[in-house]
Amino acid sequence: MKIKYPEIGICGLSCRLCPMYHSETASRCAGCKSASRMAVGCPFITCAVKKKGIEFCWDCAENKTCVKWKKHRELGKQHDSFKCYQKLDDDISFIEKNGIAEFEKLQKVREKLLKEMLKEFNEGRSKSYYCIAATVLEIEELKKALNEAKRNSLGLDIKDKSKIFHSILDKIAEHKKYCLKLRK
Repeated sequence: MKIKYPEIGICGLSCRLCPMYHSETASRCAGCKSASRMAVGCPFITCAVKKKGIEFCWDCAENKTCVKWKKHRELGKQHDSFKCYQKLDDDISFIEKNGIAEFEKLQKVREKLLKEMLKEFNEGRSKSYYCIAATVLEIEELKKALNEAKRNSLGLDIKDKSKIFHSILDKIAEHKKYCLKLRK
């Protein structure tokens, strides 16, 4: 089967905003539908791709009654793994309404902003935090926060730049009731 969207998980997660996708080590994940992940598999890869020959759970005739996918979505409302699941259900609803191509466009914008965050403000300990912010905040909020952080951190070292950016993101999160940490 031809995989058209390797950076969008079968269950709806965006690989583009995952810390493992942005790793520069040998353990870097190239996306949920990359050759290495397909070999290891997950229950969704096994069911959708390997058994049914479809790329996404929402394309399955059983998606409205699938207990496994429903449980995954429900757990995503309260818990995360190493990746942020907070917007999973919203993202799936967006995809069902607007299509996967539109979702992919937005994820590319979010990824571009995330890469900028990592390049300009990552002191070596903030990758997961920035991945969560890129997932949870609205795109315009991310752009505004980045611009403000750049203005307010001119000439500072990376640790101080990171502190400034964290404080800007934390202020937005507090005001909007966003959670910028993994929920365990």
